[in-house]
Amino acid sequence: MSLIQVINPNTSQAMTETIGAAARAAASPGTDIIAVSPSQGVPSIEGHFDEAIAAIGVLEQVKRGREQGVSGHVIACFGDPGLLAARELATGPVIGIAEAAMHTATLVATRFSIVTTLPRTLIIARHLLQQYGFTHHCAALHAIDLPVLALEDGSGLAQEKVREQCLQAKLQDGSGAIVLGCGGMATLARELTQELGMPVIDGVSAAVKMVEALVALGFGTSKHGDLARPIAKPLSEAFQHLN
Repeated sequence: MSLIQVINPNTSQAMTETIGAAARAAASPGTDIIAVSPSQGVPSIEGHFDEAIAAIGVLEQVKRGREQGVSGHVIACFGDPGLLAARELATGPVIGIAEAAMHTATLVATRFSIVTTLPRTLIIARHLLQQYGFTHHCAALHAIDLPVLALEDGSGLAQEKVREQCLQAKLQDGSGAIVLGCGGMATLARELTQELGMPVIDGVSAAVKMVEALVALGFGTSKHGDLARPIAKPLSEAFQHLN
């Protein structure tokens, strides 16, 4: 049996529940999901400043998950905050949802589009495309121009905006797949895939399946090279508990 820790790096409990539901729907029989979020940090992640704060919460949760004996970890924010640092700290595999979604999209289509929340986060998505080597696979990026937490306000407006942008991407971009660029969009993917008749990829589900596959193959995060355990050194004050 696998135990996968799915980390929502922001402090929104409603979003943690949304992400957890998507992860459980994707998990295989015999895989248990623990959906967690930090007790301190930012309520939503919408820029570099937010990501820097959220990365500490991610590391805290990875350390806690490792102590609980989880098989692997998912970082459920499309900026993949703290991903490489988390891999240093972890033993099992650690997958970010942007990384997972982009990889998955290239396996089912030659080009994909991304639909995310605020326009400012498009720049972060472009940085990740470059980092992961997918710039030439991405046809276009779209923003619904609503904040992350609009996905949890109960109005349905953000969900309708996601649908509209996905439809626009299908009609205009020449893409074969669409990547949803926020963990809070996770539960929309299956319905949109059916409605649009093309793969609409949620990174939470994709990341869960990747962790399951790596665990089944017997692979954890490499401890040879730059992802070896952090160099032992005294940490001061608020960071002592990360040792």
